[in-house]
Amino acid sequence: MSQEHAGRSLPRTDIMQLFSTKTRPLNVCAPMVRYSKLPFRELVRRYNCDIVYTPMILADVFASSNYARECEFSTNILDDPVVIQFAASNGLDLANAAELAAPFVSGIDINCGCPQKWAINEKIGSHLMSDPETVRDMVRQVKARVDVPCSIKIRIHRDLRETEEFVKRALSVGVDFITVHGRTRRQKSTEPVSLEGMKLVKEVSTVPVLANGDVFTMQDANDIVDATGVDGTMSARGILENPALFAGHTVTPWECIEDYIDLALSYGTNAFIFHHHLMYMFEKTMSNAERRTFNSLTTIPAILDYLEEYYGLDISRRRVEKAEQKLKRDTNK
Repeated sequence: MSQEHAGRSLPRTDIMQLFSTKTRPLNVCAPMVRYSKLPFRELVRRYNCDIVYTPMILADVFASSNYARECEFSTNILDDPVVIQFAASNGLDLANAAELAAPFVSGIDINCGCPQKWAINEKIGSHLMSDPETVRDMVRQVKARVDVPCSIKIRIHRDLRETEEFVKRALSVGVDFITVHGRTRRQKSTEPVSLEGMKLVKEVSTVPVLANGDVFTMQDANDIVDATGVDGTMSARGILENPALFAGHTVTPWECIEDYIDLALSYGTNAFIFHHHLMYMFEKTMSNAERRTFNSLTTIPAILDYLEEYYGLDISRRRVEKAEQKLKRDTNK
C-alpha cells in the first residue's frame, strides 16, 4: 500500500463514534471502480462528505500481491475516515486482505452488491445476496482478525422477507453497520429505488444503516432519510457528476473543478481517469458542441490548454491563493 506516512499505521477516525455522535444524517461517497481514488476522495471531503470509500478491490489479489496493494490502495493522513471495500468469495481471502489494510483504514466493507455478470460468475458481489451463510462467515472471520469495524453493502431481494433474514444473519455475527442499495441485482439504474426495502433494513437492524441509490441532490438525500429513517445516505453517480453535492450545490461549481484538477495533478492521475472525472463534472454545464470538443481530447496537456483558453483555468494562481489563505488561517490561530 502506498502512503505518505512514515509509520506502520495511520491515525484514523472511529466511524462508530461518528455514527453515535452525529447531529445530522451522514454524507457518504460510494465505492466506484476506477473513480474513488485518493485525489477524488480528498476532493469530496472538502465538500461536506463525512465518510469516503475506496473502489471495490479483489481481496484475494490484494492479499497475495504487493504490486496489487501498491496499485489499488494509496492513502495518507488526510484520507480519513476511509473505508476499504473488498470483494471476496470466502472468509479466508477476505480476512487476509482485511488484516493487511486495517492499520490504514477506518473500516472494512464487504461488497455484496456488484451486479456485473463477471462478478456473479466469480461468486462475489451480488452473488452473495443468495449466500447469506458465506457472508456470515466473512464477517465472523474479519472481526476475529482485525479491530476496525466490518460492514456489508447489500442490495434488496424481490421478496423482502429474504432481505430481512439476510440482515438478521449478518447482525448475529456482529456486523457493525450496513449500507443498503435499494434495488435488486437485476434492476436497472433507471428504475426507482425501493424506499420500502431500505426502510425495512433500518427497522430490523440494531446497527447504523446507510441508504444508497438515487442520491443526486441534497434534497434527494433528505427525502430518503425522511422516508426510511436511515442514518445517512451514500451517493455514487450523483457525486461523480457533482462532487459538491453534499455541500448543497445542484451542479459542480467551478471552484470544485479547479480543486480536482489541482489534486489530480499533484497526486499524479492518468489521463483516462482525469479526463473522465472532468467529463462527468461538466456534463450539466457544457453545451453539446462544447462536450463534443472536450470529450475528444486525449491528453492532460490538451485538456489543460482547453480549460485555460475557454474557462480561464490558472492552477498556479490558485495554488498561490490557497497558500496565502492557509498562512492567514495559521497566523490567526
